[in-house]
Amino acid sequence: MASQEVIKLLEDLESAGEKVLSIRQEVIDLDRRRNSNREAIRNLKNLARSEDFNEKKIWIAIGNTFLEIKGNQALERLEQDQKELDISINKCRSRLKDRVNDLRDIEGKEELKGFGLKALDKDEMLMVHQTIQSNIPPPKMYDASKF
Repeated sequence: MASQEVIKLLEDLESAGEKVLSIRQEVIDLDRRRNSNREAIRNLKNLARSEDFNEKKIWIAIGNTFLEIKGNQALERLEQDQKELDISINKCRSRLKDRVNDLRDIEGKEELKGFGLKALDKDEMLMVHQTIQSNIPPPKMYDASKF
């Protein structure tokens, strides 16, 4: 019976490890696409400064298809795709954190400390800034004529 439990544990460990690696590879692939999009957006913006961009038709690859569309439409499409890629990457990264914690649970290790940290939003940053400012004593003022 003990050998069956060991085999089951190893299978679970292998499966959890494969999930971590596949999500990690997905993040890498999405990040490459995002970088390519960023380059294309930058090039289109540079082109827009130098020519009549709105009426000029530009070839763009969407998936396995090439389309000839107006420059401003191409730029809008790429910027929309960039936002979608950012959302997808963030979702994958949060899934990756969960899968790493699952893997560590199977291994019998503790969760990674600080691995689940999230950035503060604007309201939280404002509150922190106000708290810090309210706890700083006012600077002492000296009368220079007394020296």
